[in-house]
Amino acid sequence: MQLKSRSSALISDPIGSDGESLPHVIAVSSGKGGVGKTNVVANVGMALTKLGKRVLILDADLSLGNLDVLLGLVPRHTIEDVLAGTHTFDEIVLKGPADIHVLPASSGVPHLTTLTESQQLIIQAQLAQFASGMDVLLIDTGAGISTSVTFFASSADETLIVVSPEPTSLTDAYALIKVLARQYRERRFKIVVNQAKSPREAAEVFGKLDVAADRFLHVVLELVGAIPYDDYVPMAVMQQKAVLELFPDAPASEAFRKLARQITQWPKPVLPKSSMQLVWQRPATHAGN
Repeated sequence: MQLKSRSSALISDPIGSDGESLPHVIAVSSGKGGVGKTNVVANVGMALTKLGKRVLILDADLSLGNLDVLLGLVPRHTIEDVLAGTHTFDEIVLKGPADIHVLPASSGVPHLTTLTESQQLIIQAQLAQFASGMDVLLIDTGAGISTSVTFFASSADETLIVVSPEPTSLTDAYALIKVLARQYRERRFKIVVNQAKSPREAAEVFGKLDVAADRFLHVVLELVGAIPYDDYVPMAVMQQKAVLELFPDAPASEAFRKLARQITQWPKPVLPKSSMQLVWQRPATHAGN
């Protein structure tokens, strides 16, 4: 992919200097591991490509990345090499199923749990150039409330938080929302309930989180998707395939397609949603300047 000078890909700017669209950036996070966050990212990314969108996925769980494993991809180089200065994003990108593009993370690299300021700037610069021309940039963050997680989540146009019906998932999601609200002044969050046994259970799970967030954090939550508990999902994982690819008629697959269709209708925010987005913003380069 040709590298081009571009304003930051993590700030909404519908048209680049040559008329090429910049991506809608969606960070997908969770308060705890094990809620199926990476599955959501992989399947929604694939569903978006089937809708004709150009999709780039950044595996931002930089020390315990597993998106490539889930999709049966074998990276030769990872973001660790980019941060070391030996490679660029266009040299490590992988072509996944349905033509999604994947920037793979490393695994078992503890020092990448927390990014330094210089490492954040490297990723910012690489994304600003590489992601131009994509329609959607999905950032699969790590779980929890580490500075790397909050950095990516607060820098995106949208923060999509995946929860499951487990009580610990709700308490940890609340903790993540609390950090993003108080430290980065983020006021709105989109919620996906995964592994729900029924639409009613999904609504009840969301309701509990929404009541607490509204009462104590004064933020706005929006339920944008409910992915049903589906035995086809672990079957696909065992074969290192996305359920949408292996079992397109599965209930979860239909839910992922529904969420993807909804995402295509989300308008790009006019203003930054958090204080961190201002850090990513760079002056746009206009033709003739």
